[in-house]
Amino acid sequence: MTDVEFSVWLQSASAIRMVLVEAQVNVAGIELTRYLASRPFVTGAVEVPSNTEYEPLIVGGISLTEQVSLTGEASLSSGDIELSNVDGALDGWLDDVWANRSIRAWVGDPRWPRAEFRPIFNGIIADIDSSSRDSVNIKLRDKLQRLNTPLTERLLGGSTANKGALKPLLFGEGHNLAPLLTDPVTQEYQYHDGQVEPGAEVRTNGKPRDVDFFPERGAFRFREAVGTGAVTVSAHGDSAEGYSNRIAPLVRRIVTGYGKASTRFAADDIDMANFAAFDAAHPQPVGLPVTDRTNVLVACQHLTNSVGAQLIPSRAGQLRLIQLRLPGTGTPMMHLTPDHMREGTLRPVARLDVAAAVKLGFCQNHTVQADLQTSLPAEHKSLYATEWLTETATNTSVRDTYRLDTEPLQIDTCLLRRVDAAAEAARRLAMASAALTIYEFDGEPETLLLELGQDVTVTYPRFGMEQGVPAVVVSLGPDWITGRCTVGVMV
Repeated sequence: MTDVEFSVWLQSASAIRMVLVEAQVNVAGIELTRYLASRPFVTGAVEVPSNTEYEPLIVGGISLTEQVSLTGEASLSSGDIELSNVDGALDGWLDDVWANRSIRAWVGDPRWPRAEFRPIFNGIIADIDSSSRDSVNIKLRDKLQRLNTPLTERLLGGSTANKGALKPLLFGEGHNLAPLLTDPVTQEYQYHDGQVEPGAEVRTNGKPRDVDFFPERGAFRFREAVGTGAVTVSAHGDSAEGYSNRIAPLVRRIVTGYGKASTRFAADDIDMANFAAFDAAHPQPVGLPVTDRTNVLVACQHLTNSVGAQLIPSRAGQLRLIQLRLPGTGTPMMHLTPDHMREGTLRPVARLDVAAAVKLGFCQNHTVQADLQTSLPAEHKSLYATEWLTETATNTSVRDTYRLDTEPLQIDTCLLRRVDAAAEAARRLAMASAALTIYEFDGEPETLLLELGQDVTVTYPRFGMEQGVPAVVVSLGPDWITGRCTVGVMV
């Protein structure tokens, strides 16, 4: 079924909408799948799964909330599936283990073959509870929940003073890192737990030193005694699957290669076309060293937020990278008019704060060294004493009009070059200095096809939208059974 055919069905008065759900659960130590539906449905002998009855227990469909974070942090979508338990037949389900199991949902028509149903959710079960004596509720979280796990838990071990320290990681480039002393006898240090791109510069008290490198384990060893000076290294990081210092390849590497093996993403969990397009649009070099207990999701979000982007799972559960941008800077994917809205439902719900300046930190110096007593040039000593280089973009007209100050809080990024920091600061300032408002409306069936981050045009006889205005989709609340969708747009 094509997208056009699916859209026609969504809008058809003869459509019989239903939802199918496949939920993993542990029952008395055994992992199994429960098949649920909002209407009776049984698959045929040659379908996948074959000869399977989906129990018609779902009441009212699936309540979902999808949203783009307007502040840059990772945003986990949530939802709920209510199951009928009037006769108490599901009481025992409350004793089963549902938490952190996968769950998938599809929408379609009971007259369709199973293969024609469209995916609408692919995520994780937060848990199960009961909102009343007559119902059982499955609590949903999107697939990003799988990334809520430590990036690494590998300790150095052994008998040295650092035996309890986490082995460090480096993705992309790192400047003036403090490596981990792994062998006091041989004076060996490590800056990445794994294979790295060859080539690095090691210094003590800011002065270069001769070392032997071991790129297969991200380590180096001094050729002579180092004394008591602070040891630092500037290097290129992980290259186990090919070196990169760009955001999209690094995110892909982290979500597929780090964290708990049982929750890592596979290649099929990533929207490769989206990642390729994002990589082409955002080739800025970045660096992310990790020396403490860091969450996989947080690490990825730190990389993506360097260019104002975030991780968003599609309804099919594939990871995407979406950059929140100023309305009107992209290609509109849909023209929304009153015909797409339930009458009288378009309303303003939030107005974003206006700012007159944006300040970004870039090219972090990971080992601040003040008052170096060496023969280094004064300008070099100044750099070693400074943790962040910064770039500030200012709009004096907005400052004067809104009576704002131009001393913004610094936003730290993984960017390495001033030219990239300046471009990103200017892009963010264009958004921050605009008077943006979030509007919501209750959409007709065709709005169920909208996706987060899409550019649209909105025409409406109020709020200055009479001639049409550019907008970006920032939230969606689809109801696949009723054929409605609460749509949030930034204008």
